[in-house]
This record gives sequence, C-alpha cells and structure tokens, in this order.
Amino acid sequence: MADGANATLAGRRVRGGEEAGASGAPRRLRGAAPAAAVAAVFTLAQLVFVHPAMGLGWDEIVYVSQVTTHHPAAFFSAPRARGVSLLVAPLASWSASTELLRVYLALLSGLGLYLGLRAWKGLFPSRVLATAGAFFATLWVTLFYGPQAMPNYWVAIGALITVGCALRVLRAGRGRSGRAVLCGVAAGALLMALMRPTDAVWVTLPLLALVLVRRHWPLLLALAGGLAAGGVEWVIEAHAWYGGLGERLARASEIQGGLGWNIAVDDQMRSLGGRGLCRPCTGAMPHPVVTAWWLLLPVVAVLGVAVAVRARRATATLVPFACAVTAAVPYLFLIGYAAPRFLQPAYALLAVPVADALWHLAGAGRDRWRPVAATLVALAVAGHLAVQFSVLVGTVDRNVESREDWARVAGELHRLGVRPPCLLTGHESIPVGYYTGCSSGSVSGNNENTTAAEIVDTARRIPVAALTGPGGTPPGYARDWTPHRITDLEIRVAPLG
Repeated sequence: MADGANATLAGRRVRGGEEAGASGAPRRLRGAAPAAAVAAVFTLAQLVFVHPAMGLGWDEIVYVSQVTTHHPAAFFSAPRARGVSLLVAPLASWSASTELLRVYLALLSGLGLYLGLRAWKGLFPSRVLATAGAFFATLWVTLFYGPQAMPNYWVAIGALITVGCALRVLRAGRGRSGRAVLCGVAAGALLMALMRPTDAVWVTLPLLALVLVRRHWPLLLALAGGLAAGGVEWVIEAHAWYGGLGERLARASEIQGGLGWNIAVDDQMRSLGGRGLCRPCTGAMPHPVVTAWWLLLPVVAVLGVAVAVRARRATATLVPFACAVTAAVPYLFLIGYAAPRFLQPAYALLAVPVADALWHLAGAGRDRWRPVAATLVALAVAGHLAVQFSVLVGTVDRNVESREDWARVAGELHRLGVRPPCLLTGHESIPVGYYTGCSSGSVSGNNENTTAAEIVDTARRIPVAALTGPGGTPPGYARDWTPHRITDLEIRVAPLG
C-alpha cells in the first residue's frame, strides 16, 4: 500500500539528494533497484521466450522497410506514423539481421520500462511501482511485442512517462516544477505522438482537462508542445500526400473499417488467446481461464482507486485510471475489429492502481487473516503467470511458422527467377515481397499504390509475379502468365519482354 507510513515516506524530501538506510545505501539507489530488476528480467524474458530469429511480421515489414537500403520500401498507409521507423533506423539502416534487430529492441524496451516506472518516483512506494511494472511486463502481449518493430508498446511507455511526470509537476505546485520533470512530460508526449498521434490524443485527454482546471501553464506548454512536436511530421505528410489533415484522418478511418459506434469488447476478448489481428473477429472465445484476468482487471483497478480515495491521495491514482479509460475507448467502442496490442497503453496505466490494490489486499484484514489474504494474492499471481506464458509460447510458435512460410515462398520465387529488382502483387504481396527482396504493388484495397497498366508495363522490364490466395482468382492481367503452386498459393509469373 501507498498510504500511512509508506505514503509519508514516498512524499518525503531527501536532504542532500539521498537518505541512507540501515545499510548506508543511498535511498535513490534503493528506490531504483526494484524497477531496474523488473526491467532486466523483462528484457531477459523477451530474449528467452520470443525467438530472436523470428522473422518480421507484416506491419514490422512496413515500418522497417522505410529505412533499409537492402529492401524496397513497402506502401505506407494513412493511419501509420514514422515513429517506429525512426526507432529502428540506427540499426536497420545498415543491417539486415533480424536477430540483431530483436536484441536491440528487447534492450530498448527494457530501458523504456525502467524509465516509465522511474517517472512515477515519489508518487508511490518502489514496491508498488515494481509490482505495476511486473504486471504489465508479464502480459503475453507485452512480452510478444516488446522486441518487435511495432508502435503500441512505445505509446504505453510514453503514456507512463507523461502521466507520471505530469503528476509529479502537479504535486510540486506552481513555480516549483523541476525543469527535468517538465522535459519528461514533453518527451513522453512526443514519444506517443511519434508512434501514433491519434492514440496520444486519446491518452492525454483527461490530463489536458486537469491541467486546464489547475491552470498550470508550464505543464500545459510541456504537454501540448510534446504532442505538437511528435505529430508535426504526420500533419505535414497529411498535407503533402493526402490533401490535408482532414483527408488523411478520413482515409485512416476508412482503412480501419470506418470509425463509429462499434462495440469491440467481445472482439478484444476473442483476441486474448494469441491472435495478433482479429479481423474479421469470428470464432469461439478463448478458455475462461485465459480471459479471467481481463475481466478482473477493471475491478481490481477500481479497488485501487477506492484505496487511494480512502487514503486521501486520489489524484495519483484517478489520473492514470482516467487516461487508461480514454486510451481504451476507441479500441473497445469505435472500431469493428481487434488486436490485443491496441490496449497496451491502457494496460500500462491501469497497472499502477492494480498494483496498489494488490498490496492493499495482501495486507488486508486482521493479523490472523493477513497470511490467508497474502496467500490468495500469491496464488492469483502464479495463475496469471502460468496463463500469460502459456499463451505467449503458443503465439510465438504460430508466428514463427507463418513467417517461415513467407520465407519458403520467397525461396521458391527465387528458384523461378523472380529476383531483385522485381515486383509482387496480390495476396500477401507485402510480406512475401520483403522476404523475396521485391517491391509490392496493389491495385485496390487499403494498400492501393499502382494500377494494372503499370504492373503490365513493369513486367516488360523486370520479373513480376501475381500471388493468389486459397479460393481466390488471379487478376485479369495475369491469367495468361505461367501458373505455379507454392504452399497454398497460386503464383503466376509474367514472361519477361
């Protein structure tokens, strides 16, 4: 718990920058150690359970290919932002090694988790923050996407940094805000907006409202400035490529199935069994054991809020709870499909009140019942870990297999003479094209970037192949091309010349 003596300790000023304990260790170092340990274990767990050799997924290919010199850039659709490409550029711009990229991202994600937890320094005891980090880090979706070139984990880290630093600024009061903490607010907001500008807005809505009510103008400047700095490239690109910000937002909404009132709660539940993308989201629900934590999460978070209100420190718990709710709203109620990674920012923010509630439950009751309460909490944690790692292992195995299939198709295409420079079109042309070393083109759909006439013209100069999935029909311009069967795909290779 963060009340009573612990709350007093959490808010106490430290003379000379440190406070020695019985061992003489600086208080600052002792406070940082639990968060550092959680981040280190998180990094190690990624490297152990998420195979570093696992090939790049579809979305990863889009982001990574923007900054590589060894693969053509894939089509970059309206909803995407350049943050992930910037994140991987220091390595992907010169190395094609997937293993090296996975290790790089695992180390970065561990560092990000540590910084996200340290942003809350002084707001809660270190044990609560470490528990919050451990809860978030042991979710299968966090471990799976930590070492991947995807934006949602980094929105979650940016949310932790932004909200934690903003609460520290508000607690310090007007005129006493440290420059470093205000910079933390701006940096967290910038990170979110670089990765997913619209998510950054949803996350910060309650925080912006609170800052306006409090009339804390330096904090408002830091928050708005970070969002603007992170989103300016996306806005400029909207005017350069889409005819304006409104047009880009409309196109992004169209690609996502049309934003509007769509209850996707059941879709999110179906995706908890390890489905990376649930679109269309059909089929049976996962086993209740898999979904139990998801249903209990808001209940325990509300308990954390109640604990905080009772202890008269509601702001530090209510704000992340409110930001988590607004972060989840578009993915629970405004789109018609689901992916578990969409809710990572909400999970990260809810982890704080959840951890506070768990410590309260572990120490609840009279002395003779306290061991019973602590045992029940420990059993719940053990069950949580067993379920999460079970789903993680199955998810990794399935994704390794699917990405190996793309590599096998690429090998067969090379055997058929489809080698760079080349062009692929049709079913899964973006991922197969990346593994083959080809450009990808589509004449319709969300990734439309060419025409049939341009494809036919390109086939006169370089190798071109059209991919047709199971049950599909080849495009009209490719019906006279030589057909081949590779796995469950029909591949038609255009004659050169």
